[in-house]
Amino acid sequence: MTVRLHWFLPTGGDGRTLVDRHAYASNTAGAKRPVSGIRPPDIEYLAQIAKAAEQLGFEAVLTPTGTWCEDAWLTTVALAQHTERLKFLVAFRPGVISPTLAAQMAATYQRITRGRLLLNVVTGGDSTEQRRFGDHLDHDRRYSRTDEFLSVVRGVWSGQPYDFDGTHYQVEGGLTALPPDPLPEIFFGGSSAAAGPVAARHADVYLTWGEPPTQVKEKIDWIRSLAEREGRTVRFGIRLHTISRDSSAEAWSTADRLLGDLDADTIAAAQAALGRSESVGQQRMLALHGGSRDELEISPNLWAGVGLVRGGAGTALVGSHAEVADRIEEYHALGIEHFVLSGYPHLEEAYWFGEGVIPDLAARGLLPGAPAGGGAPLLVASGR
Repeated sequence: MTVRLHWFLPTGGDGRTLVDRHAYASNTAGAKRPVSGIRPPDIEYLAQIAKAAEQLGFEAVLTPTGTWCEDAWLTTVALAQHTERLKFLVAFRPGVISPTLAAQMAATYQRITRGRLLLNVVTGGDSTEQRRFGDHLDHDRRYSRTDEFLSVVRGVWSGQPYDFDGTHYQVEGGLTALPPDPLPEIFFGGSSAAAGPVAARHADVYLTWGEPPTQVKEKIDWIRSLAEREGRTVRFGIRLHTISRDSSAEAWSTADRLLGDLDADTIAAAQAALGRSESVGQQRMLALHGGSRDELEISPNLWAGVGLVRGGAGTALVGSHAEVADRIEEYHALGIEHFVLSGYPHLEEAYWFGEGVIPDLAARGLLPGAPAGGGAPLLVASGR
């Protein structure tokens, strides 16, 4: 098993700060505190990131879903025209789209992009956010619906008329006339008791946020045992930010600068909003730092500062290129294959990681096609 690397597309905007342009601000006109240094998620900027990711050797880019993001399906199919090999890990919510239509969209996407679609199924852990999209189910029933949704998607991809009679969906003769080829891999996350069985039944890759290695191992063991009962094998991935520099001191200085942008009121507002989330994974992220700036290095080179103000993945690998590679190798030894990474800003951090950490991983023989013990020789200019 080699390491498979993915990057992130900031379709809600990017910048040199952890403070999001929309985060925890009032919806009342004039009440938002402006945040400087934000880059809008226009197609030209996103194309720069996508092209950089492809050039640097990332396999795919994750595109988020939600109120403050551009639509992931439309954005990525546009970016596919600006790239050649890069795959797109498209996040979407089962509760706001028909499973038969989603299966058809995925099939069309695969033909348009010549097989570059991966699917990230986001069940949703925030009822307020779900209600914006007309979804009023509670947490556990959302996972029950996702279970049925993925059953229908797999069923209609068979190429034969498919019937389904469930609590949430009733389908008669559901069909994707031209099934996707290849079938998109399904990435799925969730830390609750309701999420585990759904992952075991349907996920190709179970994706966890970046907790310390001992906690990640517990999750892997949990999902693996559930999948074995279903007669399935599930692979594993992790979602992390990165701050990688030529020296450890430079990396931690960058983390300190990001932390310096955060005032007490911003952190308090963020923690209050995140604390209302129904997501067990989000509560696990919050527990890593407890809302405090103190002792944010919760495991060697694992920094919880991002989670002070941002929901979702709240930890970053911080250190020299070799130290970050060490941590990736440590997670890989636990069974993590897919690493979905990001950094602020995403264009520059892609290059820091791509030019610093990726060669180190290749030298260790951890990347596909990379020879163990060393990569390509350096070409030294002769002065001519």
